[in-house]
Amino acid sequence: MAVNSIDAEDDQFAYRYDTQLLIDRRDKDLDEDEIADYITENFEGNSLIAAGDEDMVKIHFHTNEPWKLLEYCSKVGEIYDIVVEDMIRQSNGLHG
Repeated sequence: MAVNSIDAEDDQFAYRYDTQLLIDRRDKDLDEDEIADYITENFEGNSLIAAGDEDMVKIHFHTNEPWKLLEYCSKVGEIYDIVVEDMIRQSNGLHG
């Protein structure tokens, strides 16, 4: 099996895992801008979308360390509908 080299400058899959989830409000209102700023400042990745309101925020983010994103989001609120897909596997015709 070939090993794919990853170059953050040139490779469309520099950030391998397409990570998506929903965050539900726990004990305080959610702020999608605050969440997006924290992710941008603290996690390496791209293609961030953080959309929602004070009760629920949807996150979409490409990263090589999805577990760190999930850990952060679980501190912000209740997380569910978690999907982590390996885009390199998908591009090779395999199940992601």
